[in-house]
Amino acid sequence: MTVTELAQVLALTQLSGSEETLARPVTGGYTGDLLSWVMGRASSDQAWVTIMQNVNVAAVAALTDVSCVILAEGVTPDDTLLARAVKENLPLFTSNLSSYELSWRIHAAL
Repeated sequence: MTVTELAQVLALTQLSGSEETLARPVTGGYTGDLLSWVMGRASSDQAWVTIMQNVNVAAVAALTDVSCVILAEGVTPDDTLLARAVKENLPLFTSNLSSYELSWRIHAAL
């Protein structure tokens, strides 16, 4: 499944991402808000679900090579995170669903 396909299945609101990065595969998911914990455990090609909204999310996403970041529970990124996501073509989405519900739906979709 691609990032675009996952976004459609989950009815996510897209905030950033290029055609190329939206075509990346999603092979799993990771849910976490403690950035140092996510750095050591999230894997390449996973969709990362978090409520963190600051610029450090983009850095962790780059380090872990996740396919996309989904901000749960209606969280919106701060201006620096959104600017960095746009600059780096990081697929960044938001959803009103809880982290639990998003994780469950990602698992079901994959």
